[in-house]
Amino acid sequence: MVVTKVIFRCLLLLAIFVSPLAQADAMDDILERGTLRVGIAEFVPWAMPAKRGGHVGHDVDLGLNIAKDMGVRAEFKVYEWKDIIPALEAGEVDMIAAGIVVTPQRALRITFTEPIALSGAGMATNTHMTRDVENLQQLNDPDIVIATITDTFSEGVARSIFDKAEIHSHGNKDDAEKEILEGRAHAYISSQPAVQFLAMNNSDAIDVPLSDPLVGWAEALAVQKGEQELLNFLNAWITAHKADRWLNVTRDYWFESRDWTKEVKR
Repeated sequence: MVVTKVIFRCLLLLAIFVSPLAQADAMDDILERGTLRVGIAEFVPWAMPAKRGGHVGHDVDLGLNIAKDMGVRAEFKVYEWKDIIPALEAGEVDMIAAGIVVTPQRALRITFTEPIALSGAGMATNTHMTRDVENLQQLNDPDIVIATITDTFSEGVARSIFDKAEIHSHGNKDDAEKEILEGRAHAYISSQPAVQFLAMNNSDAIDVPLSDPLVGWAEALAVQKGEQELLNFLNAWITAHKADRWLNVTRDYWFESRDWTKEVKR
């Protein structure tokens, strides 16, 4: 009985000392190796291949400036969207900066920071294929094909609003956009900025019939569950750069202007 009590006390002490260390591992590792590993996914204008190599975009700027304020360098790792949360869970990256939408379901797997911005899901349509469509209800039909991207918030919006339509879910944006551009899908549901840029670059074939998003959302950064020190830093960083308006100015540059197009690889 005495031996059992001693073992129990030793295990309790071990848990007390080990737990704080485990929680601080990510932040300590970042500072020790001098590198912040940032997970991104290619979406316009969040992250796009650059003419000079690497990537440019809203989330690239976020990663670079977060790393700068930490006193380390940013290392970007590019994933297809369906793989980015598993990559964070597996410890391949320290944080996700990919315009990730805050949902209760995702919060069961990862931890979100304070919101970075508000956005929403928009819809682009193939002009020729929808020339006789007069309202959204007509798109909720078994003969209608709607393209979207797997495991995105937009996929959930598509399946919820257009539950009678045929939903084609793709692993990446290029395949989804190709389907509507080639006239194999009537509509494409993605982020509002993504569908607007698709229409802007293909105005002869693509239209955005709605000026407002179908559904709104909040975007945030994300870290592994239990990484409280890193989460605290990122929340402080967001608070500071909302106050000095750096986040607003950066958002306006990437989402409201087109000055950055010269930086993007065609």
